[in-house]
Amino acid sequence: MSEQKGFTLWFTGLPCSGKSAVADRVAEILRAKGLRVERLDGDIVRQGLSQDLGYSKEDRDENIRRVTFVAKLLTRNGVAVLTSFISPYRELRAHARKEIGNFIEVYARCPVEVCMKRDVKAMYQKALRGEIKEFTGVSDPYEEPLAPEIILETDKETLEECAAKVIKRLNDLKYLE
Repeated sequence: MSEQKGFTLWFTGLPCSGKSAVADRVAEILRAKGLRVERLDGDIVRQGLSQDLGYSKEDRDENIRRVTFVAKLLTRNGVAVLTSFISPYRELRAHARKEIGNFIEVYARCPVEVCMKRDVKAMYQKALRGEIKEFTGVSDPYEEPLAPEIILETDKETLEECAAKVIKRLNDLKYLE
């Protein structure tokens, strides 16, 4: 068996855009192919790696820097890393790309109105009422990727179509044997 090539799929998009759902499905497919896979997801990382951080811009930036560091180590050691973070700022995503190297940006594009309808935690409603400050897509900006390797139209494509698009692109980029 050949040595697995490490890479990071960096899923970015508004809250409730479908990042985690697609990343989870892609992780299942990659594991079924026998790859070593790690998922780094916002809620999980917040419980373990970033318990000390709040949600100010500085804290959110630090959270992404920490995730970048972990993804870099895993990628370097031949793991397929799938991150799903809003990561709203281009500058930090560019830093992650530079640090990690084998980096594939996946933009889960979805209109904010659709994201609001999907929001089971009512975070958008709380942000609109001013209960959550600096909420991406409401009171804080989301800077769309300028040249992502993959764009998923999560309001138009099914979960399986999105996952298939990611797998096809990984094949095209020669990350999968």
